Amino acid sequence: MITQDSIEALKARLDIVDVVGSYVELKKAGANFKAPCPFHDENSPSFVVSPSKGIYHCFGCGAGGDSIKFVMEYEKLNYPEALEKLADSYNFTLTHTDNKHNKPRSQVMDKLNEWYQNLLTTRSDALSYIKERGIYESSVEKFGIGYAPDSNSTINYINSQGFLLSEAIDMGVVGSDSGRSFARFIERITFPIHSANGSIVGFGGRTISGHQAKYVNSPETAYYNKSRLLYAYHHAKQTLHKTKEIIITEGYLDVIMLHQAGFTNAVATLGTALTPQHLPLLRKGEPRIVMAYDGDNAGRAAALKASKLLSVSGFRGGVIIFSDGQDPADMVQKGAIEELANMIREPKPFIEFVLEELLSLYDLKDPKAKEECMQEGMAYLKTLSPILQEEYKTFLASRLGGLGVSPSLLKFSQNTKQTNSPLMQKNTHKDMWELALIKTVLERPEFIDQILDVLDASLLQFHSREFMYALQGKTDEPSLMAIAVDNNIQALRDEDALKSELIPFLHKYYEREYKNIKIRTDITFEKKAFIIRKIRDKIAKLKKGELVAFKL
Repeated sequence: MITQDSIEALKARLDIVDVVGSYVELKKAGANFKAPCPFHDENSPSFVVSPSKGIYHCFGCGAGGDSIKFVMEYEKLNYPEALEKLADSYNFTLTHTDNKHNKPRSQVMDKLNEWYQNLLTTRSDALSYIKERGIYESSVEKFGIGYAPDSNSTINYINSQGFLLSEAIDMGVVGSDSGRSFARFIERITFPIHSANGSIVGFGGRTISGHQAKYVNSPETAYYNKSRLLYAYHHAKQTLHKTKEIIITEGYLDVIMLHQAGFTNAVATLGTALTPQHLPLLRKGEPRIVMAYDGDNAGRAAALKASKLLSVSGFRGGVIIFSDGQDPADMVQKGAIEELANMIREPKPFIEFVLEELLSLYDLKDPKAKEECMQEGMAYLKTLSPILQEEYKTFLASRLGGLGVSPSLLKFSQNTKQTNSPLMQKNTHKDMWELALIKTVLERPEFIDQILDVLDASLLQFHSREFMYALQGKTDEPSLMAIAVDNNIQALRDEDALKSELIPFLHKYYEREYKNIKIRTDITFEKKAFIIRKIRDKIAKLKKGELVAFKL
């Protein structure tokens, strides 16, 4: 069982925006962040993450909680499993009441990487390849480049260091088939792959023995997800946050050579195209994105797919396509640094690139093909904002204009129905004053006694239940989470503001009570007269600016 102290220590490290943002693409919205809810289908974002309160809440389906609850719901894990996953992500060792579980995450990856690095120094063929590619010794050290030998040597090394083969299998460096274990990286130059926080989670390997597969990567594991990670992001993140720019390439060597040339904000995808799962990582710091891709068919197709994804998602930036079989590594190696810098400064904007690529796919001398091209271009533009639609409608028409296409032919259907913001649509709140009082209880618990001296939950007409939850500290109640993350509801910040709000509220309440008691027939005249005197006394004091005790 995990100790409570250990859980609290882990919670103190967690950043709700970082945790949720690793699964969902978050966008800044005032003091909070918003996104389409990952737990139900919706068109407008009603899912809110509050960094100051450390919680998330969906105004559509009511889902809410803290970082641990999010991982439980998203990954379909139980509480201990979610804790273990978060601990691994944050390189944190949980403490268990049972000492046999108090073992940190396996260090087999780190040990193997050290061994691979040492082996590299003994392999003249691998060193020759690295030298031929123009990689400096300093880069070999910075990126932890190594060499993986034959399978038996790797298996024997893992055993000699006291690791279980099951650990190596779980981490993806050893495979198993029909009871036979084998190393996944054999006679290859190795490139360790790190998580965003710097932990080694996998390897990439480049053959130097003529193997048919030039590059291989680790398989998917609990720690390694190629669709969420970017090679060298842990090296690049400091620079990209300063420069507000990130360069995405297709390979390890491109990244290494770009870093050598001073472009230390370069990263690479891991044997896959850019995916929606990459977007939360790319969104951090809101950088301008430059896609630097090869000019072959595969490179252009990948750039087109990535440009559609990034432009639809609202990212700034553009594309560089390298011609004549070159790539960024080639340009650095031949010393074309200034030319490369100019290309990075002025990439082809994503939307222009997409439209021009679409145009290049059709024989525009054929009227039918021209029509199909226009329809595909318009279908893409409809995924963008109305302003961008109009702007690039003209761009598309101008590219087709010489072929008899007028911008007036390119029309978008406009939805004239006015809709409120998602929060306003989903918001079931009825009384903002009562909500402000509840938020004051949540954020300023030192005011609770003062509030309870003059009212209780029965005085609230709309939100008495939420008021009771707040008094009881049930902060995991969805209704309280909705109040906590709603920036339209403002807590009262000092005693004077609290008093100035309570007095008119209480005055209206006692005025209502006065009218009600006058028409009651179920009590004696003497009791009615007594209550009326008490109410009149309270109203008189309230008019003088005094708070009065609640009891009649």
